[in-house]
Amino acid sequence: MLRQPKKRWTPSLWASWKPFGLGEQYPNNYWEVFRAMWHSRDQLPYAWRILNQGVCDGCALGTTGMKDWTQPGIHVCNVRLRLLQMNTMPAMDWHLLENVAQLQSKSGAELRELGRLPYPMLRRKGEAGFRRVTWEEALTAIAQRIQATTPDRWGVYVTSRGTVNETYYAIQKAVRAMGTNSVDNAARICHSPSTAALKTTIGAGATTCSYKDWIGTDLLVFIGSNVANNQPVTVKYLHAAKKAGTQMVAINTYREPGMERYWVPSIPESALFGTKFCDRFYLINIGGDLAFLNGTIKHLIENNWCDREFIQQYTNGFSDLQASLQNQSWESLEQASGVSRQEMLAFAEQIRDAKKAVFVWSMGITQHECGEDNVKAIINLALTKGFVGRAGCGLMPIRGHSGVQGGAEMGCYSTALPGGKPITPETVDTLSQQWGFPVPSQPGLIAPEMIDAAHAGNLDVLLSVGGNFLDVMPDPAYVETALSRIPLRVHWDIICSQQMLVEPADTVVLLPATTRYEIPGGVTETSTERRVIFSPEIPGPRIGEARPEWQVFMDLAQRVVSPDYQAALQFADIAAIRAEIAQVVPFYAGIQHLQEAGDQFQYGGNHLCFGWQFDTPDRKAHFSALHPSDRPLPEGHFWVTTRRGKQFNSMVQEHKDAITGAWREAILMNPIDIAAWNLQPGDRIRLSNDCGSYVGNVYPAQVKPRNLQIHWPEGNSLLDRSKRSPIGGVPDYNAIVHLEKFN
Repeated sequence: MLRQPKKRWTPSLWASWKPFGLGEQYPNNYWEVFRAMWHSRDQLPYAWRILNQGVCDGCALGTTGMKDWTQPGIHVCNVRLRLLQMNTMPAMDWHLLENVAQLQSKSGAELRELGRLPYPMLRRKGEAGFRRVTWEEALTAIAQRIQATTPDRWGVYVTSRGTVNETYYAIQKAVRAMGTNSVDNAARICHSPSTAALKTTIGAGATTCSYKDWIGTDLLVFIGSNVANNQPVTVKYLHAAKKAGTQMVAINTYREPGMERYWVPSIPESALFGTKFCDRFYLINIGGDLAFLNGTIKHLIENNWCDREFIQQYTNGFSDLQASLQNQSWESLEQASGVSRQEMLAFAEQIRDAKKAVFVWSMGITQHECGEDNVKAIINLALTKGFVGRAGCGLMPIRGHSGVQGGAEMGCYSTALPGGKPITPETVDTLSQQWGFPVPSQPGLIAPEMIDAAHAGNLDVLLSVGGNFLDVMPDPAYVETALSRIPLRVHWDIICSQQMLVEPADTVVLLPATTRYEIPGGVTETSTERRVIFSPEIPGPRIGEARPEWQVFMDLAQRVVSPDYQAALQFADIAAIRAEIAQVVPFYAGIQHLQEAGDQFQYGGNHLCFGWQFDTPDRKAHFSALHPSDRPLPEGHFWVTTRRGKQFNSMVQEHKDAITGAWREAILMNPIDIAAWNLQPGDRIRLSNDCGSYVGNVYPAQVKPRNLQIHWPEGNSLLDRSKRSPIGGVPDYNAIVHLEKFN
């Protein structure tokens, strides 16, 4: 049994004795509530129904209404409140799109403020802007272009901005019916290394535990993850975990203020005095995760602190890992990680003393050229003590956006089929029989490859459901050129984005989408903890001619495929999609029964690999022998990483980060480096490398010396677009830069 939180107030956990943290830097969550009410003032009843009945379209924690299945009380955060405005805003004046020159200088935030896209629109090369067209005209133009090209020359990208399981499933089925596997989603850009590493080592491509395992476990470790910023509602779980006596550790380049302390607005004790979270921070170099974790394991092995019985009975590959670590010197591990041997020992002692532990990571781990190895290193550490497959233990690649967990599981993935099955002759044949049409047998283009193909003139059609490649991908100038060379671009979204305004090579089509709350029959999403949750249709205003994406893709496929296969591409309603998902993806069995608000189930139960039953060929978990790469840092240079702050995906919501106090142009820098370079806070400096340059202002912060942080997507000009993880293909959002004062 896990320890339960103490009910009495605990002053030892208070962040400050000042009531409500007066004078402290942290988000004013109460102001966010009033702000949301003001922005939705014309649709307050509708906004309330969304909050009270719908499944959150913010992060992947998966609240239904304002409740969840882990903790009592209200669960709502400023991320969801900011998105509420997009769900309740009126239609934009579509005449504004008739001349895009007046819009191209606007920021993404300014474009969103214009309102919802109401009608299909089309723009040809040489035209000043878009003209309104019918759905028939738009779909005919798209279908004709797809029919005129070959499967290797077109692709589909689906973002996770509230996209639901039914939409993911229908889109990928339609795309495969039209002859290509080039259908990818936002998981490619964030957690594809996690999925790949987890499947090969423990046989499970998702988080193995539940949120409730955080509360009362002995040790909760966050690696390259800042949940206070990216999943704000989790601070309620962190407060409960601290009250239950859980020790918390953060391994990162920056001592994130939100992971140090927070004022949880829905908990009176924390709202008044705040809560201290992480007991210890291990500040490492950018990209030093693997070396730090290897050093920790090396200590565990040398001191005989591993669970040898578990290792012998339930794992393979430990001897190879042990031999590999023997050949890695402490000096090399210290240099690569930026952490002393003694600090690695301190963390190893925390692992030694813990009977239970949960490891949580995010894009600080995955968005590296060595993303898969980083994840495998975490798995190695967990396996040394059997911290998986039992209560209070687990591996959690925490998802940042609602719906993204289900994207790959529904098969909206260019390198895998529904259920995460690999693309092999056997799986293709089975799926072809189930669907009644031939499924393509070759893996498709992943998202970054679509951009490369476009830049080389080898992509004729790109269908983008949400998203904004201009902000998401490294090297925005390269991306813009690539987009401008695609003969047909189709952008589905609820709002206008900058990528829509890139000049057409021939034709650009805009299609208005519905929100998840507008889809007839209701929808489902899958949370980080594998909980499949029903979100009902919410009665309220509807925008122009917006249609659900799943219906549009079915209609499009009917126009493209042979008449022999058209019957296989018909769903009577969205409930029929759920029924088919239950058949094609067996571990989603039960989704067909979800039909009322609050309906849900957690596939795989509370814990995957429960009882140390691993879904691998030999039924055992696998250690990995990993070698940190040699990453010399030239004199006068810095490692730099891109960070998120006050934003949802690439949509920047505020110019200032309420947690750190940093403005968007801030370059977070250690005071030691500031003094060494004879700089002052606020000084303008330029960061540059062979990819590009970035100018920002010096901002003192508790980052590792010789490491810098800048905001994403502003700093994308410094990123090398060619650097990607070898299996998942996630871009590397880190770089080495030269620094100079900018006058």
